[in-house]
Amino acid sequence: MKGKKISFLNSNVTRRIWFLPKIIFITFLAIMLFSPLAQAKEKIIIAAAANLTNAMEEICKDFEKENPTIGVEVSYGSSGNFFAQIKQGAPFDIFFSADTTFPARLEEEGLAVKGGSKIYAFGSIVLWIPKNSALNPRKGLHIVLEPKVKKLAIANQRLAPYGMAAEEALRYYGLWDKVQDKLVFGENISQTAQFVQSGAADVGIIALSQAISPKMENEGDYWIVPAESYNKIEQAYVVLQRGKDKSSVKTFLEFVQGKKGRKILSKYGFILP
Repeated sequence: MKGKKISFLNSNVTRRIWFLPKIIFITFLAIMLFSPLAQAKEKIIIAAAANLTNAMEEICKDFEKENPTIGVEVSYGSSGNFFAQIKQGAPFDIFFSADTTFPARLEEEGLAVKGGSKIYAFGSIVLWIPKNSALNPRKGLHIVLEPKVKKLAIANQRLAPYGMAAEEALRYYGLWDKVQDKLVFGENISQTAQFVQSGAADVGIIALSQAISPKMENEGDYWIVPAESYNKIEQAYVVLQRGKDKSSVKTFLEFVQGKKGRKILSKYGFILP
């Protein structure tokens, strides 16, 4: 009798030992599946032209409020540098360029979704001068010839479409050859603006989107360079191969092209298609 009783008790103990971890595992799994805190955000990784910095930061902030399960990570720089990085395998989902050429080339090389590029905005350039300067930007682009202007900052034309537009405008007014010894080149349009803000350059030709940003608006004054003096700055985005099957990428682009996204782009001086 004792043997049978002992056997019965041991069987119960064994069942309890097996059953308890199963309950714990199921409970833990339920927490992982249904707790908002435990759910990892789906991440979109974006390469964006430097002139988009202020607008894109605001767009991402509003987008993430409406889509809390999607995170957006953005790198800013020159379109040319991003083109080179993407060709070397940089893991971006979307590329917001400052032109249409780089997105088109990525499509041609099979690194972006064929026929997926789209113009999202048209940009403008301005002559920007710090407020502590005695120069008056409203005199126009010819002030770059004044003796007080020792350094004129523009973006590198080979890498940044806004730099190319600056060169075109200077050539249009017959100033390009006359300012060669004054030129300092930023790797991108943000660095170009920093040169003037820091005093490394006396004046700069930068993006309107930068000049009307809260920080720069308080630190300087600007003159809008007439649009007829340079080729239209058409800015396009393209979905890269890494992001083509992500529903979050589609959701983000719909937001950018929607009412809120367009309103933010317009706020920073972009002309909308």
